[in-house]
Amino acid sequence: MLAAGMQPAEAKTEDGKWLIYLSLSYSGNSWQSEAANIVKALAKTPPYDETVELVEVISGTDPQSQISDYESMIANGADGIVSFPISSNALNRTVRHGCEQGVLFFMYDATVTEQCAYNVSYITSGFGENTAQALVNELGGEGKIFLSRGVPGNSVDERHTNGAMHIFNQYPGIEIAAEYYSNWDDRTTQQETSKALAAHPDVDGIWAQAGEYGAIQALLQADENRLVPMTGENSNGFRLALANEEYQAKGLSGVSAGSPPAQSGLAFKLMMEMLEGERDELPEDQRNIQYPLPWVTADDVKLCEGDTFEDGCNTFPGDKVPSSFVTEVFNPELLPELSLASALEGTPTPGATIQPLPAGVIENAPNEPGINCRNCDAPENLYELTTVEPTVSP
Repeated sequence: MLAAGMQPAEAKTEDGKWLIYLSLSYSGNSWQSEAANIVKALAKTPPYDETVELVEVISGTDPQSQISDYESMIANGADGIVSFPISSNALNRTVRHGCEQGVLFFMYDATVTEQCAYNVSYITSGFGENTAQALVNELGGEGKIFLSRGVPGNSVDERHTNGAMHIFNQYPGIEIAAEYYSNWDDRTTQQETSKALAAHPDVDGIWAQAGEYGAIQALLQADENRLVPMTGENSNGFRLALANEEYQAKGLSGVSAGSPPAQSGLAFKLMMEMLEGERDELPEDQRNIQYPLPWVTADDVKLCEGDTFEDGCNTFPGDKVPSSFVTEVFNPELLPELSLASALEGTPTPGATIQPLPAGVIENAPNEPGINCRNCDAPENLYELTTVEPTVSP
């Protein structure tokens, strides 16, 4: 591993390129595709198009498969692995072994608790607790709700749900009528929400992770004249729905927050700057890096006229991208190299070159036991609201 102030490592491929693996676990939704495409597009952007050999590996949802794939990457001489890990704990021994062999591990969105890995993630920024409080506010502190969760066993789903339950448990008037895993996918969310609606047609609200637009489709399928307050993530369809006056008249309100696919791009660029000797590595107790939480209400929705986020826009017209497209692929300050084609197809933006990250880009994330660290203490203000204030007393 590079120590502070050392020269860049020596690339390991025969042609002198950095051997970088893009390691996915779960890969069955638009978010995963976009996050992977961002890394692919950056790896094809000059000068990385001449210095990086990028190899994508999809392991599936079995931790043992990702462990085996990590072992193969290490044995093949990986310089770096940028990865969406399926488990926060099961991969630790293999990650540590890779670190000892000089491999840089950068996890994005999902996290591991092995300290030698870098975790670039928004999950400690409070999606669960803040969106839960927003839903409670919309419902006046009372009502039957559904919890539409993500992928079982993943640190992202665990952290989100823990934060949400911290809020919901404070309000006796909130009843969780159904809880189900939707795999962060619109189609699965629609199917599972439809099942829940069959048993609880009088639901008052839905707290959803990614796949939230599928919950809207399920509601409309059950009763085309009735929607309910919802919180969800960043799909283009959901943001357009929040701003749709017809849907608002049917009962839809809420907020779009959640996971930015852009985290993968930040992870990749940080890793490359360290490999190239342009940025010092961090001590192991400072490798949890927080990405900010997006927060878009109906009043905040602004349509983009071009192919990227410009002039404060945050949503695309419905005829430009699929409803499942996850809008938070762009960050003009951190990832100015990207365009819509980068996220949709993994292609570089014509004429773009890699721009250095700002010197102060790294914001340390709080340690959370079992999420991004082991043998550590949770902060006293864990689950403290940071984006929304209660308008209803518990």
